[in-house]
Amino acid sequence: MSFQQGLSGLNGASKNLDVIGNNIANAGTYGSKASRAEFKDVYAGALNGAGSSPVGIGTALAAVAQQFTQGNITTTESPMDLAINGGGFFQLSDGKNPTMYSRNGQFKVDRNGFIVNNDQLKLMGYPADGAGVIQPGLAQPLQLPTSGIAPKTTTAITTEFNLDSRSKVTANAAIPGIDLKNPATYNNATSLTAYDAKGQDVAITLYFQKNEPAADGSTTWNIFATANGSPFATDSAGGAIGTDASGNPLTPYATVTFPKTGGKPIDPTTKLNMDVPAGRNAAGAATLDIPGIQFDVLGATENGSSFAVTNLTQDGYAPGQLSGILIENSGIVMARYSNGQSKPAGQVELASFRSPQGLQPMGGNVWARTFSSGEAVVGVPGDGNLGKLQSGALEESNVDLTAELVNMVTAQRAYQASAQTIKTQDQVLQTIVNLR
Repeated sequence: MSFQQGLSGLNGASKNLDVIGNNIANAGTYGSKASRAEFKDVYAGALNGAGSSPVGIGTALAAVAQQFTQGNITTTESPMDLAINGGGFFQLSDGKNPTMYSRNGQFKVDRNGFIVNNDQLKLMGYPADGAGVIQPGLAQPLQLPTSGIAPKTTTAITTEFNLDSRSKVTANAAIPGIDLKNPATYNNATSLTAYDAKGQDVAITLYFQKNEPAADGSTTWNIFATANGSPFATDSAGGAIGTDASGNPLTPYATVTFPKTGGKPIDPTTKLNMDVPAGRNAAGAATLDIPGIQFDVLGATENGSSFAVTNLTQDGYAPGQLSGILIENSGIVMARYSNGQSKPAGQVELASFRSPQGLQPMGGNVWARTFSSGEAVVGVPGDGNLGKLQSGALEESNVDLTAELVNMVTAQRAYQASAQTIKTQDQVLQTIVNLR
C-alpha cells in the first residue's frame, strides 16, 4: 500500500490554496498580478524508462505562473499617480542594486526632488536640460528642478487688430501729437505687459490716431506708444520723439498705411523696431529699458467694423517658482511654474520583456530580471508594444475575486478527497493486518 498519492494530493491542494490566498490578499494591491498554480503528474520509472509503472504516484507543483493581463484603471486625486495602459513596466532603482520593475504607479516626490515609490525606489527616465529639451540616452533617476524659472526679456510683440474705417479723423495738423488724458485726440487704445531683463513688468499702451485720407484714397493711422505712462523716447526708425510741456508725445512712434480698399497695410511691409525706455512701474520701482523688440503690425486691418484686438502677444515672462507637475501620456514630466510657464523636466522610460512570466517577484510590488525573462527592451511610453501613461490614475490588481473564491472551493474539495484516500488506504492496511 502507498500513501504517496494522497500525500502529494494534500501538498498540491495546500500549495494551490496558498496561491489562491495570496491572490485574494492582493486583490486591493495596485499593480499586483494574479498567479496560478500549475501542476504535473508523477510516475515512477526505472533506469532508461524500463519497467515504468502505469500507476502514477501523485502530483507535483510545476510552476506558479504569473498572469500579466491588464488590470482595470481607476482615477485618483494625485497627479503623481501613474497607470500604464498597455504593456511595459516602470523602472525603479535605489542606486545600488540592479534595476527593479513595477506596474504600481503610486509615486511621490521626496525632499530632494526625486520621484520615488513608497519604498523610496527612484523612478527612472531621461533628464531634460535647462531649456527643457529631453536628453535621451541612459536612463537615470528623474529629479524635479528645485530652483525657479529665470525671467525672459520680451523680444517680440505680435498684434492683430482691426481699425474702424468709419471712425472720425482725430489728427490735428495745428496741434500735433495727442493728449494722453484726452480721448478725443485719438480713436482707440490697447495695452499689454512686457518684461525687462529682471522680469519686471512694463505696461505698454498703444494709441491709434486716424489721419485725413490721402489723395489716392489710402488712410494713414498714427501709433503713439507709452511705457508705464511715459511716451517712448524714439520712434520705430530710431528718431527722437518730442514731448510738450505736459509730457504728451508730439510725434507718433510709427504710422500704418492702408490702401483705399482697406484690408492689410501697405506700409510697413516688415516688422518694426521697438525700443522701450526705462521708467517706473505702478508700484514706483524702476524698470529697465527693453531694446530691440520686433513689433509686428502686419496682421492689422482697416475695415468698416468696430475696433477689435484679436491677438496681442509677447514672448517675455517674469520669474516663477515651481508650483506643480503634470505627466503626459508620452511620459514627459511637465514642470509648471507660478508665472504660468511650463517646460519639460524629464521623460519616463518604460521597459518590456520577451517573457514577463520569467520575472522574479521580489515583494514590494516589484520584479527583478532573470535569465528566463530576457533582457529589458526600453523605450518611451507609446513606442512599439509599450503602453501609454495615464496621470492621476492607478492600475488595479487583475485578480478576479469571484473566480478565486470558486477555485478555493475546488482546492478545498481536492484536499478533502486526498485526505479521504489516505484514510481509505489506512483502513485497507488495517484489514490486512487483522487477517489471521
